Amino acid sequence: MYYYIKYASPLGELTVLAESGAITALVIEGQKYAELHLKPLLEGNAAEREIKILQRAREWLDAYFAGENPDPSRLKLNPEGTQFQMRVWEMLEDIPYGYTVSYRDLAMLLHSSPRAVGGAVGRNPISIIIPCHRVVGARGQVTGYAGGIENKRKLLELEDAVSNGENVHDWSDFT
Repeated sequence: MYYYIKYASPLGELTVLAESGAITALVIEGQKYAELHLKPLLEGNAAEREIKILQRAREWLDAYFAGENPDPSRLKLNPEGTQFQMRVWEMLEDIPYGYTVSYRDLAMLLHSSPRAVGGAVGRNPISIIIPCHRVVGARGQVTGYAGGIENKRKLLELEDAVSNGENVHDWSDFT
């Protein structure tokens, strides 16, 4: 059974969906691919109830939007995607709070193209917690966010990671 909560955030309403004790989606209102990520809810196969994992997600979001750096490993995540998407999302989880990396850098590490990486990043079903907003253009430009460019800027500003080209880090900075 799927369960969900609605969360009022500075970005607008967020919907957090969970199944079997794991978060399967966190979607910003109006986000691209929302129908795909929230399919169980849209089909009437989810109940609004704050089960334990969703309560932890709410606490995590409270801390995050208060400017803290909550540990995402406190939350069990279960995104669904292709093998390539899953690999990209795993890499996103390694980008520290307050840092950015480029699509190009991720593509080089994956022996792929920036376009393919961008497609996978854009289909991340668990926004914010899996920090797809920390991926920027090669020169640090804020680009490509399924939740909207303005929301991406707000998230980067919250983390003091506003990208201006100087804040883009090489992957080796994290590994």
